[in-house]
Amino acid sequence: MKNILYVLLVFFIFYSCTKKKEVELVFLDEYVVKDSLEINNSFIGGLSGIDYANGFFYFVVDDSKSPRFVKAKIDIQQNKIKSVDFKNVFYLNDTTTAFYNENFLDLESIFIDKETQEVNFVSEGSILKGKSPSVFATDSLGNFVCSYTIPDYFIPNKIVKLKHNGAFEGSSNSINGQGFWVAMESPLIVDGDEPTFKKASSPIRITYFDKESKKATKQFAYQLEHITKPSKGNINLNGLTSILEYKENHFFIIERTYQSGYGALGNIIRIFEATADETTTNVLDIESLKETVFTPLKKRLVFNFEDVRGELTEGIVDNIEGISFGPKLANGNESLVLVSDDNFQLYGKQLNQFILLEIVNK
Repeated sequence: MKNILYVLLVFFIFYSCTKKKEVELVFLDEYVVKDSLEINNSFIGGLSGIDYANGFFYFVVDDSKSPRFVKAKIDIQQNKIKSVDFKNVFYLNDTTTAFYNENFLDLESIFIDKETQEVNFVSEGSILKGKSPSVFATDSLGNFVCSYTIPDYFIPNKIVKLKHNGAFEGSSNSINGQGFWVAMESPLIVDGDEPTFKKASSPIRITYFDKESKKATKQFAYQLEHITKPSKGNINLNGLTSILEYKENHFFIIERTYQSGYGALGNIIRIFEATADETTTNVLDIESLKETVFTPLKKRLVFNFEDVRGELTEGIVDNIEGISFGPKLANGNESLVLVSDDNFQLYGKQLNQFILLEIVNK
């Protein structure tokens, strides 16, 4: 009997030590910045991407007529957002190079290079105008520094077909510090169908760029969820809005479903954990995922905003388009700060909404 108990004890200890800890996200707080807040002759709105570096938060503004980014302090105390204090606005109007004039800057994401302090941007371009998505870096004032070479299948032409407003959307520094990730919002037409109410293959591409070579060196496919809420209006879509590598080859990915006909309640926002392992296919050199057998990133739902609607302003889950690490919490756990793009209120009432989450390992 003692031997049996000993074996069971050893097995329990071994199982406890080897069992993979699953990450969970816990809602802590919401903070809403008032409408029409102005700083440096710029209204605060259209906040489409977020990053945290050197004690400051950086936000990219989704305004192709006046591309810019904003620097701010967010005071987090006792698991609450006490204030959001916008400090500076920086416009991308460098005239010493032709890059800004030659490219359509529809900025969707921002990340700070922790080594060089360069500010990096992801732009989805304008497919209707034949302007490519792009990835480029500026100095701290917004002056152009360099751009990255993107694979040919991201460059719109008579052969390559991308969805307008569905190209590059999210980005994240890599944990290894040697590169970064850029994610599509929607599938390439040659890769799969856009999500509908039917379960279909809707893979988007998540591409790793190497900082030294300034080229893409690997890429994973990620399958978007289908739409689950009944249709009321003529807009029913689901896509990726943001990505964050929180551990090597482990990502938090935000999917946003938007449906017209529901008013201010038209968004369904979910956060998934996506993981790459030795079975995940590197699809960088595959021109059409429709015609190829591949293994996408594994995914698991870790947070659904439907579960916290009752704790949000008027039950609104707004257009969440940015996710970033924040400062460590008092208990030592990592925090996440999320931000919504209010589209400058062009489509009705929306919020400059900030969300504070906690990363918990179970």
